[in-house]
Amino acid sequence: MLAQLSIRDIVLIDRLELQFDRGLSVLTGETGAGKSILLDAFALALGGRGDGSLVRHGESQGQVTAVFDVAPDHAARRVAREFEIDVDGDLILRRMQMADGRTRAFVNDQPVSVQALRALGARLVEIHGQHDDRAMIDPATHRAILDAFGGHGGLVAKVEAAAGGARDARKALEAHRARVERARRDADYLRHAVEELGTLAPMAGEEAELAERRQTMMQAEKVATELSDALDALSGQASPVPSISAALRRLERRVDQAPALVEPPVKALDALLVAFDEAQAVIEEAQRRAEFDPRELESAEERLFALRAAGRKYDVAPDDLSALRDRFAADVAEIDAGEEALAELEKALAAADAAYREAARALSAARAKAAAALDAAVQEELPPLKLERARFITQIEVDEESRDSSGFDRVEFWAQTNPGTRPGPMMKVASGGELSRFMLAMKVVLADRGSAPTLVFDEIDTGVGGAVADAIGQRLARLARATQVMAVTHAPQVAARAGRHFLIAKEPIPGDERVATRVSPLLDAPRREEIARMLAGATITQEARAAALKLLEAATQGV
Repeated sequence: MLAQLSIRDIVLIDRLELQFDRGLSVLTGETGAGKSILLDAFALALGGRGDGSLVRHGESQGQVTAVFDVAPDHAARRVAREFEIDVDGDLILRRMQMADGRTRAFVNDQPVSVQALRALGARLVEIHGQHDDRAMIDPATHRAILDAFGGHGGLVAKVEAAAGGARDARKALEAHRARVERARRDADYLRHAVEELGTLAPMAGEEAELAERRQTMMQAEKVATELSDALDALSGQASPVPSISAALRRLERRVDQAPALVEPPVKALDALLVAFDEAQAVIEEAQRRAEFDPRELESAEERLFALRAAGRKYDVAPDDLSALRDRFAADVAEIDAGEEALAELEKALAAADAAYREAARALSAARAKAAAALDAAVQEELPPLKLERARFITQIEVDEESRDSSGFDRVEFWAQTNPGTRPGPMMKVASGGELSRFMLAMKVVLADRGSAPTLVFDEIDTGVGGAVADAIGQRLARLARATQVMAVTHAPQVAARAGRHFLIAKEPIPGDERVATRVSPLLDAPRREEIARMLAGATITQEARAAALKLLEAATQGV
């Protein structure tokens, strides 16, 4: 509920502090005293449209602060958490209005956007008057109001879950269908590529190995003659080995005659022959390695050319051809399997749609039943409000092709103001006063079904009096048993039903040419005097005072 309202420098209000309790509070006063200003200021704190003209003349800025005491699990706290606002303790909404038109908004002293302030305010307060766009009259909210009255939370949640399942199933089917369509368009290309690459059978690292082998074979042709000449020099007709061997044998026969002279040459010649043998072996090994079949070179070149041509064709490195072949093969397999998966996804979507239709039809049936009960309940409230010839109608249009997460029902509140007239949307066929009374009847019926914790009624008793005004007062009092109600009223019958009574008046400011709006709580005699003024007008008679006392006594006794 609203616990405190503080206003600084807004139009005629210079400084105002108001404390509120549960139940019904009324604000009364002469026309022009500032009742509308107070509500405009309150609306500003709830995220209403700002305007530099709201700032009191001569001041640079105005400010409105509203303090709310709400339950820990209230929807407003959930919204605050969504905006990352600290929600410990009271919810304090504050709006600063600059004279140049700029505004700043705060919740619990944290700067917030006006959108965040408005989202919070909508869950904390409903302001109803004769000419505002209120939720009760906005067709976009009528379905939710009917669901709140019928207690359809579980059914609505089931429909939302079913709608989400159908939405996910449809999204999965569409995504898979798009993949299959793309694959179908590329199917011939993919199958040809898989066949071609399968025949080629590329292997990772094959290109580098072939290039190295090809280079070796090409270089071997160039060095083969030199290797042959080198071997011929060692072992051919011009080889020095026979001569060296003969010289070695002759020296070996002279070792005993002059060992000191002969042994070193013998050892040197022997090492030389060993070196010749080793050199010959190395050259022969090089010749063996240089030997190749010319057809092998041709084959390597052809294979290398084929790999590189395939790489250019498929725009990948030759070493990546094997991975590309595997990927294309997987795509082909997906095409083949995609048809089966597509059929399964279509079945899943059909099942999800069927589940949605079943849940939505159950909700639609519950709504039809709740609509009849709501119509009857509101109808009972109309005769005392001088709407005995009117009818309240909950109009439901069912279109199973126009579905959303809350079902396929379109709900709108209609009215028939007089027998023989054509029913129509309430906002179009009811006058301002009739609209307010219809709204009050609905609010009384829906008092414990999802209303904001604070309801404000701005002169909904305009144009009525006597028994009708008293009936309005009774219903506001009944409504105040379930929620906090504030009413700006000119009807003494309504004022007498309040638990708290505030008088709004303009007073001069000492030492200042300006005036200021003041709000004073009224008790006992002052309250009786104000109600007498509302009954009698400018001149308060003893008869008016007696009538005021009678109204207060009747209200106290619940009459």
